[in-house]
Amino acid sequence: MADPLAPPAGGSPARLPFRLPLIAILRGIGAGEASAHVGALVEEGYDAIEIPLNSPQWEQGIAACVREHGDRAWIGGGTVLRPAEVDTLQELGARFIVTPNTHPPLIRHAVAAGLQVIAGFATASEAFAALDAGAQMLKLFPAATYGPGHVRALRAVLPPVPLFVVGGVGPDTLGDYLAAGSDGAGIGGELYRPGQDIGTTRANARRFRQALSASSTKDTR
Repeated sequence: MADPLAPPAGGSPARLPFRLPLIAILRGIGAGEASAHVGALVEEGYDAIEIPLNSPQWEQGIAACVREHGDRAWIGGGTVLRPAEVDTLQELGARFIVTPNTHPPLIRHAVAAGLQVIAGFATASEAFAALDAGAQMLKLFPAATYGPGHVRALRAVLPPVPLFVVGGVGPDTLGDYLAAGSDGAGIGGELYRPGQDIGTTRANARRFRQALSASSTKDTR
């Protein structure tokens, strides 16, 4: 039976495990409200949701989201630093982890556990270390510190693996990063802030989707 979350065949999007190249980051969300916000994001077309592990009661939040939305979206954990956290996420049914740094032993542990890894990096050396350890995707962080020019330079040497930009990316700058060679973005503070209502989450999610649609799909690399 085909995976209902698999991306469509054909074209460059087939390189990504998600249909929508936007990872929704719900940093600081409470366990009791996580599922409702994830449900709203899924209805808006998002199929990759990250709950960072420095969110309150993240285990309960991720478990609820996997149980209630795991058939329609990839639920993952972010800011993952320790092998024990990987093991917990695997037991909860998470499908991917996001790291804030490049730590090959952690990456290897997560890959062995069957999870997709989006490894945080800043330099080409860090990117290649992450890939050598088995990371399937890369996360340039913090993207705003380096800018689209850094993405373009990295693309000249990196293999064609999915590259996400995270940290300070808004609807008004998303297109610049995509044009420079990123495949997508992780969106956090401009999507969700602790305590906000679901209507705000929906509105922010739509702004990013509109920015994505407005971006040129021409490969400039």
